[in-house]
Amino acid sequence: MLTDLDVSFWLPTVVLAAALAIKLPSIVKMWRDPLLRAVGGLLLFGCAVFVFAAPSTISWVNRVTGVPNIAAPWVYSLITALCASWLLLIVAWRNGPGEAAATRRATRRVVTVYAGVVAGLWILFALADAPVERTRDLDTYYATTPFMREQILLYLVAHTLACSVTARLIWNWIRTDRLDAWLRWGLRLLAVGYTTNLLFDAAKLTAVAARWTGRDLDWLSTSVAPIAACLAATLVAVGFIVPHAGQYLQENWRLRTLRRRLRPLYLLTRSVSGGREPFNLRATGELRLIRRETFIRDALLQLSRYLDEDLRTRSRAAALDLGLAPERAEALAAAVTLLDAVETRRRAPEAEGTGSADTTYLMREIQAVSQALRRPAELDAVRARAAVPAERARA
Repeated sequence: MLTDLDVSFWLPTVVLAAALAIKLPSIVKMWRDPLLRAVGGLLLFGCAVFVFAAPSTISWVNRVTGVPNIAAPWVYSLITALCASWLLLIVAWRNGPGEAAATRRATRRVVTVYAGVVAGLWILFALADAPVERTRDLDTYYATTPFMREQILLYLVAHTLACSVTARLIWNWIRTDRLDAWLRWGLRLLAVGYTTNLLFDAAKLTAVAARWTGRDLDWLSTSVAPIAACLAATLVAVGFIVPHAGQYLQENWRLRTLRRRLRPLYLLTRSVSGGREPFNLRATGELRLIRRETFIRDALLQLSRYLDEDLRTRSRAAALDLGLAPERAEALAAAVTLLDAVETRRRAPEAEGTGSADTTYLMREIQAVSQALRRPAELDAVRARAAVPAERARA
């Protein structure tokens, strides 16, 4: 049965797994990229740490293997591998794709050092005498036991070093100007997460050092440290999610906005073509936008022979006379001409039309024309003013 402490371990696991699922397609597609490999390793080891560090999992590992406390070097090894993945991520970030040789050298150093730490953890455990199973307070219970003491200190020092280096470099990177808003927020969360990890180390080291002096501060190790670790892991996972989720949502919102802005022009051209744009619930936002744009442009081609170039010229001059900006005047003139073409076609659908109008602007700036259709008062004012020279010419 899961306790509250177990649940606190599984919650960051879920968030880390979600981040891994989001990044996995990119990792698989571009596996040769050391940065993506480091991110994948970081998230994978992060999930593994919290899965195997839960007290219920620790008991299961000890029971299955039949060796008391063997879960300790296993969890410490996963934590050490996680630390190495943090440093490998920083190495890939700092060096970039243009410094492959430097990246390989630094990667070999990190892997060598932390592989040595992992080997040391298992050697020290093999030399130690730890017969009493401890699922929650092993660090403090065996803080004064020979070889177990060194094992605990070794993993904490390796963890503290990796957290300090990673947090410092990420905080420095945040201060650069070459970051978009979503990436900057993601890095802030990562930096706070790694800084929070130092609280885990401080709590653990303080509790262990207290045992060395004969004092009992075990609550720092059993209560404060797990909370700090879970909070740090959640912040790190969210830090990886935010840039991707934020950019996806922002792009999706942009596409939806562009499609919605085309609605006035779409409704107008739909009355001409008599059909509808293709619709599919599974279609992406980009595909839906493309389909609407294609539908509108196809309908505009049908209206091209009814467009009055002279009316467009007069309407543009009228809009400028009303004090409107040139870009806005051009869009209003195109909208007035388009409305006139729709009305002309409705009155005489079989008429040939002149076909002399220039449709380049109309086809290219459908967004601006659609927005102009949302301003009926301005359209009426431009249409009325543009009609005056034509009536005088006829007179």
